[in-house]
Amino acid sequence: MADRSYLDWPFLDDRHRALKADLSAWIDDQRSLLAGPEEDVDAACRALVARLGRDGWLRHTVPAAHGGASATLDVRSLCLMREGLAQASALADFAFAMQGLGSGAITLFGSEAQKAAWLPAVARGEKIAAFALSEREAGSDVAAIATRAVPVKGGYRLDGEKCWISNAGIADLYVVFARTGEGEGARGLSAFILEAGTPGFSVSERIPLIAPHPLGVLRLENCVVPHAALLGGAGEGFRIAMATLDIFRSTVGAAALGFARRAFDAALILHADHELNASTFAARVTASTLSDLHSAVVSAIATLKGPL
Repeated sequence: MADRSYLDWPFLDDRHRALKADLSAWIDDQRSLLAGPEEDVDAACRALVARLGRDGWLRHTVPAAHGGASATLDVRSLCLMREGLAQASALADFAFAMQGLGSGAITLFGSEAQKAAWLPAVARGEKIAAFALSEREAGSDVAAIATRAVPVKGGYRLDGEKCWISNAGIADLYVVFARTGEGEGARGLSAFILEAGTPGFSVSERIPLIAPHPLGVLRLENCVVPHAALLGGAGEGFRIAMATLDIFRSTVGAAALGFARRAFDAALILHADHELNASTFAARVTASTLSDLHSAVVSAIATLKGPL
């Protein structure tokens, strides 16, 4: 499904159109990598992050001051990239998106020292990022987070468990949200940068999925991080989490659009392969279904236009 008329929308400028063209050319050149076997999802994800970083695409996940492509994170560019990558490879889209989401809190709220320590390496694909917010008992209720961070000499001691964490086991840095107790509910949360390999940190479980997606459970037991690991200020964790998620919400819709485009293309090929052997009635039903799918994709493009 090659319709690109949406690139003429007035809120997309020439740099966005050039970005889309360059990305499409890169995807065509990387077909073997993007379509490669994914039996070892961890290795495949690492390879994709490295290639995306080497070829400059991860520069769109950090600001220009630290090796990025734009002065600030540009949601339009992120959406265009996720749509294109998702149409080509679910794992490539995931690898790109998590570099942005995992480091987004550092971009928005990190100190200059924190940004300098992590963002250039994220942009180069040398460090893999993760966003550790969810818990089994909290679900989508961020205010119900139970993981605790207790002040100790030199920093904070983290104890608890994080579940359904993307890039668990392969990330070099995790932005972890924990309860520091400045207030009830959402007011008592803080965010920390946790480096993989910190004593007391472990990946206690890997969660298998049908989709190629590194996912797991993090365990924190007497895990001490320095004061310098605190993002923003104590008690600002909820604001940090919501601001980071707000940047990337629209990009989820863009990725879904890319998946829908790929599904439509695959359905067209399947329809063509079977059309000669199908009854006239079956062929008409299939054609009608494809027409409905095409209409749904076009409608999704128009819907995505709103948040941008």
